[in-house]
Amino acid sequence: MAEPTSATRPYKIISGADYFGCALKDELVSHLRSLHIDVEDLGTSSYYLVAAEVGRRVSSSPADTRGLVACGTGVGVSIFANKFPGVFAATCLTPEEALNARSINNSNVLAVSGMSTSRDSAVEILNAWLNTPFKSPCPASGSNPWPEDIQSFLDNSLPEMPKIGAQLQSDSDSTTPCALHCWVKDMEFSPIDTIPGGSMKILRESPTSAIVRFKAGSEEPAHHHTFGHEQVVLEGKKIVWNITKEERYDLGVGDYLFTPAGDVHRVKYYEYTECFITCDGKWDMIFVNQAAKTAIDKELENGSE
Repeated sequence: MAEPTSATRPYKIISGADYFGCALKDELVSHLRSLHIDVEDLGTSSYYLVAAEVGRRVSSSPADTRGLVACGTGVGVSIFANKFPGVFAATCLTPEEALNARSINNSNVLAVSGMSTSRDSAVEILNAWLNTPFKSPCPASGSNPWPEDIQSFLDNSLPEMPKIGAQLQSDSDSTTPCALHCWVKDMEFSPIDTIPGGSMKILRESPTSAIVRFKAGSEEPAHHHTFGHEQVVLEGKKIVWNITKEERYDLGVGDYLFTPAGDVHRVKYYEYTECFITCDGKWDMIFVNQAAKTAIDKELENGSE
């Protein structure tokens, strides 16, 4: 496989991996740097968190910035990177798949498998992905130039694809209410006494499933839980500061977050927000002293969103 050329290689690559893909990602980052390509390595985290951050960065960066993500299979990181507009992440297990992904889909985020791809194979995949321009001959075209009608289709696909997502979102907002919203609409919620503006409906106890609602401006003081909990935002927007891990999460509709047992965190709700939560045991909130967290307090004072 030919080495990437200066005409096709991206200006910058943003990389990240989970624990199953970390070793392979590190090998590929070294390879990229040997090609004198600028790499911003976000390191290792849960596949959905690190892939979402790579997707977010690529989505908001110039067109010559691409992404590289790795997990055990390469599938999970691809799913979460693709949640951001303008991101076309593709899981590639062979150089041929990388050629097709670049030629047909203009893939700008490469996802690789740390469990099933060797270092040498991954380098071949990466080189193929770096070295293949959009619409170039590829295995899917029989290694021949695309016919004129396919070339025209591919040209039109780039501006059309983002419109499809926008239209689906518009249709969802206007005509298709969330089924879970409809189900809980008429349920009676109980106030959360320790958090003004918060209310909760327990659907199942120990393990717990619940819907929580918070008014705009509500805040959860520093606390932790006996059991780790998962949440999905159904409506609204909030920020979670994981004080234990010194991490911040900006969550909107459809976003998912897992907070491990014992991790101290604070939450700010910037608009009316509704979440579905689950935990492995009985729900509790153990409040702790909030000391030396001036950075978070400054964000709260400034109304950071």
